[in-house]
Amino acid sequence: MQSKSGDGRDLRAEAAGFIKPNSRLNSFERLEIYNRQYWFRLLDCLYDDYPGLLTVLGERKFLKFAIAYLERYPSNSFALRDLGGRLETFLLEEPHWAAPREELALDMVRFEWAQVVAFDALARPTITTDEILETPPERLRMELQPYVSLLHLRYAVDDFLIALKKRSTAGLRGEASNAVESAPKASSRKRGMRLPVRASVHLAVHRNDNRLYFKRLEPAAYALLAALRDGLTVEKACFAAIDSGGRPEEDWAPKIQSWFQNWAALGWFCRSK
Repeated sequence: MQSKSGDGRDLRAEAAGFIKPNSRLNSFERLEIYNRQYWFRLLDCLYDDYPGLLTVLGERKFLKFAIAYLERYPSNSFALRDLGGRLETFLLEEPHWAAPREELALDMVRFEWAQVVAFDALARPTITTDEILETPPERLRMELQPYVSLLHLRYAVDDFLIALKKRSTAGLRGEASNAVESAPKASSRKRGMRLPVRASVHLAVHRNDNRLYFKRLEPAAYALLAALRDGLTVEKACFAAIDSGGRPEEDWAPKIQSWFQNWAALGWFCRSK
């Protein structure tokens, strides 16, 4: 019996056209082995990059969830770092995979995807002090570096992943093997982990000196950065921060100045396009 592709073509004949047989396997059998290795490599990458989601869902459900996700959204990029880019979308489309922890799972996916972005995204030239000083605040616009993600979360997933990392010899981002011969192995390292507590958390996920960091922000600081990210001028962003703080009588100038100094030192700002 010969295997057929979706349009009726003979896959065995197609494989023979570009894969050489060897003394043990014919062309189609060699293609099947490669296909299985690639499939397990995709699963392995999801296990490596999303240990928090794995812990929230549990081993069995995560494997079924990962397979369903890859069937709905197969990899369409040469870079495996993009593999989880639509996990949030998939969870929103099919929340039953995370029941009864839908909100926690979404927070975890957003946080873990932000780490992928921070690790790999482009860094643009930082804005210079002269550019800042020469432009009035009412006209000055500064964008955030592409690798900086701002998150307003409903659970303390950052503290949770710190604890998870301490219990894991693999770390938050493991390196997948070049040749995967079997499905990812279940791990006992997450047993007994207490899930994150519910809390309003404002977070910036970024990198510095090629290392991954996440930094908690005051709500007003988050509002300021979000306003800059959304294209507001520095002046309007500062007013947004003060409004969100709910304490107009506070002396905001030194606090905002300190924030800007810290963020500029981290290289978070780049020129507005």
